[in-house]
Amino acid sequence: MSSQLARTRPAACAEPLCTAYDTALLDLDGVVYIGGTAVEHAANALADARVRGMRLAYVTNNASRTAAVVAARLTAMGVPADPADVVTSAQAVARLVAEQVPPGARVLAVGAEGLYEPLRERGLRIVESADDDPAAVVQGYGGPRMPWERLNEAAFAVQRGVPWFASNADLTIPTPRGIAPGNGAALAVVRLVTGAEPQVAGKPRPPMHRETVIRTGARRPLVVGDRLDTDIEGAYNGGVDALLVLTGVTGAAELLAAPPRHRPAYVAADLRALAAGQPEVAVARGDRGGGEGVAARCGGWTAAVRGTGPRLALDGEGQPFDGLRALCAAAWTYAGEDSCGLDAGKALARLGL
Repeated sequence: MSSQLARTRPAACAEPLCTAYDTALLDLDGVVYIGGTAVEHAANALADARVRGMRLAYVTNNASRTAAVVAARLTAMGVPADPADVVTSAQAVARLVAEQVPPGARVLAVGAEGLYEPLRERGLRIVESADDDPAAVVQGYGGPRMPWERLNEAAFAVQRGVPWFASNADLTIPTPRGIAPGNGAALAVVRLVTGAEPQVAGKPRPPMHRETVIRTGARRPLVVGDRLDTDIEGAYNGGVDALLVLTGVTGAAELLAAPPRHRPAYVAADLRALAAGQPEVAVARGDRGGGEGVAARCGGWTAAVRGTGPRLALDGEGQPFDGLRALCAAAWTYAGEDSCGLDAGKALARLGL
């Protein structure tokens, strides 16, 4: 297992990830399913990890569905799950609100049943108007048909100084038809009107990681996700390792350009990586003035920073993701604490990525 501090290369793991870590904190959209369909290989890979003793927890920023609905949806896709296996940003924000308002307080909730149920479980009373004297405004994703007047009520209450909370701040959500506006887009409407900023519970913020650890009892968790700005940054903020799978939002070029807080410990094609170890990546530094500042090796591949541009070059042959790991190490080492803007187009094309 590895450290999240100043990561300049993907980490190695001598044993399968499903035995090196006790709990997988799995994102859903783009990792386990996309829309209403399970990601290829996901069901079998998760079943195999469970048989080997890894606990599976499904951690989602989507606050529109209850844990029971999410569990039923997973089960119907061939991924058996109980409501206790699901952790939502609505549960995280409900705990956050309950810690800051009196017991039984009124809250103006803007969202769907997935948000309302955890608030009620905390003993909070849901109201619909800013005139109902709410102690807090809580905003979650309400779906594409959420009435506009609900945003009006939230804005009115926040303008009056009512504390404002949000389940998550994801600007977009993936759908089978393309990328759609997420809760972050609805938050932006209230923000523009009020000038206020909400307390956000969801990934990548610490309340979501805290909620997940409390509910799962994880001691050696591995975050598994497809987004750098939520899943991987959330793992970084929590001080735990992360596996990035390229089945969702993030592409290889974006990964190479990632700043430190967005660099995962491990990278793989899909969830089958849980049953495998991760190879060693060796890095050698040179003189940047000589035109080749960094070289990295993984498997049969060598990646290097070359030219006056400069650019990432790739030599050798082998498994494509070993080549990607070498490219990550070269790019991240060269960039240090910055984002990397190296041209990697030809190298990634050679890997089919």
